[in-house]
Amino acid sequence: MSSLEELMAKAKDLHAEGHSSGQIADELSLSVDTVTWLLTQGKAGIAAPKDVHIDWTNVSSNTTLLGGISSMMLAHFEAANEEEEGVDAVIGISVSGVPLATMIAAEDGLNLAIYHPSKHNPEGKIGSISGNFSKVSQKRCLIVDDCITTGNTLTEIVNYLRRHKATPVGICVIFDKRGVKEIEGVPVYSLFTIKRID
Repeated sequence: MSSLEELMAKAKDLHAEGHSSGQIADELSLSVDTVTWLLTQGKAGIAAPKDVHIDWTNVSSNTTLLGGISSMMLAHFEAANEEEEGVDAVIGISVSGVPLATMIAAEDGLNLAIYHPSKHNPEGKIGSISGNFSKVSQKRCLIVDDCITTGNTLTEIVNYLRRHKATPVGICVIFDKRGVKEIEGVPVYSLFTIKRID
């Protein structure tokens, strides 16, 4: 089975289990457009989107390795912000950003918040901060996720934070598929930039 066939099978299995396209996109580190294509592949007129699949389960499933990656993300952010005010809260983007944010918050003794993006909402209208974790109003917030694919989720949370009187001070990701330096004026700190060469 080819890697494309494997991705199609994974996407279809997750869909059959009741996952939304947004959730499948997060699980596979792909864009929603790519997931839609994988689920409908074979139907006439739908061109394959340009995307890159990143399988980092060897790291994400191992807490020691995940802790190492989290420490590198924090060190990268702190090295670039030595002269700046500190961070009050670390916000993990559900799902893959949560363990990373948890480890970063624990390492620096910071508050932890969890953001559920709109693509996880069955109605797809709005995202929200979980009420079970730290509040974000009036706080300087570091946003953490595994991957920038389109940047839509990160744009969404930056705008959410500003509407709720919080200050987003940085976005930390492991992988950046877009090669961006900032999103909505908030600096991006990625460990790896992934570029597709066609």
